[in-house]
Amino acid sequence: MFGLIKRWKALEAKGIMGINRRNADYVLKYNERHLYPIVDDKIITKHKAIEAGIHVPELYGIIETEKEIDKLGEIIGERNDFVIKPAQGAGGDGILVIADRFEDRYKTVSGKIVSHEEIEHQISSILTGLYSLGGHRDRALIEYRVTPDQIFKSISYEGVPDIRIIVLKGYPVMAMLRLPTRQSNGKANLHQGAIGVGVDLATGVTLKGTWLNNKISKHPDTANAVDGVQLPNWDGFMKLAAGCYELCGLGYIGVDMVLDQDKGPLILELNARPGLNIQIANDCGLTKRAHAIEARLAEMEAKGVVEPPEERVRFSQGLFGHVLQAQV
Repeated sequence: MFGLIKRWKALEAKGIMGINRRNADYVLKYNERHLYPIVDDKIITKHKAIEAGIHVPELYGIIETEKEIDKLGEIIGERNDFVIKPAQGAGGDGILVIADRFEDRYKTVSGKIVSHEEIEHQISSILTGLYSLGGHRDRALIEYRVTPDQIFKSISYEGVPDIRIIVLKGYPVMAMLRLPTRQSNGKANLHQGAIGVGVDLATGVTLKGTWLNNKISKHPDTANAVDGVQLPNWDGFMKLAAGCYELCGLGYIGVDMVLDQDKGPLILELNARPGLNIQIANDCGLTKRAHAIEARLAEMEAKGVVEPPEERVRFSQGLFGHVLQAQV
């Protein structure tokens, strides 16, 4: 018992945020319940982003009922690659990524050959709510398949790496790059075996990583170092993330983005209950950073000032750069 208390105090001193604190002090405090559908339903998120002029993967079509599954061929058309997702899925479950055609069948990103009937069955499973939050009936969306920027080729295994930035009231708090692995079947989800790599907010340079809750410096499949990589267009990613506060109105979110080789930064989805492994990836706690932002918010409120996204990004980059991690 004494050892557990000592460990808990050490984590507290480092500013590590636990799930209870995240829920009570941030999710419940800053996220109004009636706004959750905006982020819990990927179709609503996509439409909101398009209205706000924020770039997202192109939506090819939506299937809402079993009868509409017959529209699949029409939606796909002559396209060789596409992605099928549950609108209300979580953690990457239920997503099917088609990378190419193989005669009258399709090839997934991991090389598995599937038939048109198997894809229809997957959509049927999505509609029944098999992958949705709470098991409610769902919709399937078919969208553009992101082609990752070439910079990720040496530090990722198949799939599409993504960037998550935690945002508090429009201020970026912490960031990580999520890299698919063989174990994660090419998906960028940590609980399925992807790698989380910390990212310096000021520069967009990657730090050390975490894999299965262990600290690592090399990708287990490529054996290449995951740290020291300069992510392109970092300020663009930061401004995109900061602007998502105005997009959805939720005060505490995780913004998931990708870098497409042709289309640049794209918003994938927003999360109202972002996980806490980002702290392991950055070797830094969320609590002290969140407190610093809350102090800034109080200061701005006293002055009657609402900072635009660019100023919010500048504040976070100035305070939370890697050089300053020991102090903040």
